[in-house]
Amino acid sequence: MLREVGVCVFVLLIIGCVSSKQINESSEQIKEVANMKLSSPVFDHGGKIPSKYTCDGENVNPPLVMSGIPAGTKSMALLMDDPDIPDAAKKNYNIEVWDHWVIFNMPPIPQSITEGKVQGILGRNTRGKNEYGGPCPPDREHRYFFKLYALDMMLPLSEGASKKEVEEAMRGHIIAQAELMGRYERT
Repeated sequence: MLREVGVCVFVLLIIGCVSSKQINESSEQIKEVANMKLSSPVFDHGGKIPSKYTCDGENVNPPLVMSGIPAGTKSMALLMDDPDIPDAAKKNYNIEVWDHWVIFNMPPIPQSITEGKVQGILGRNTRGKNEYGGPCPPDREHRYFFKLYALDMMLPLSEGASKKEVEEAMRGHIIAQAELMGRYERT
């Protein structure tokens, strides 16, 4: 009986060590996620996107800077969408958000996206085009979310993949993510 108690104590100690190690690894991953950032030199998080990057200007993508990309990242994906679309657009397109920009299989280096240029594969936006579609709110100020994902693989998708297809392919392969939100209202 004493031997069985000793074996049970030993097993519990091992389980405790494994659980403790898993908790520490999870904490490390959360820390890594918190360290990845997405920013822009032309607008702050929550700030106004300059009209140059909208339908009222040159309609080119803004420059973006990625930092804190975790080791082991094989590719990056960037999704830009607008959740503030009018009900009529939701009904006409049968959507909840407007997809402005879908990019995947971007290299993790360089850690920036140049104005008007993209490295990676372009996916299809809500207008059905494989390109950046700048903010163009028809009714009021809208929020535009730039969502950056560090992935542990290249996505097995072709040019023109939808945001939904990219999100499905990323499932289970996201190492870290970051978000930048800008606002725009037409005057």
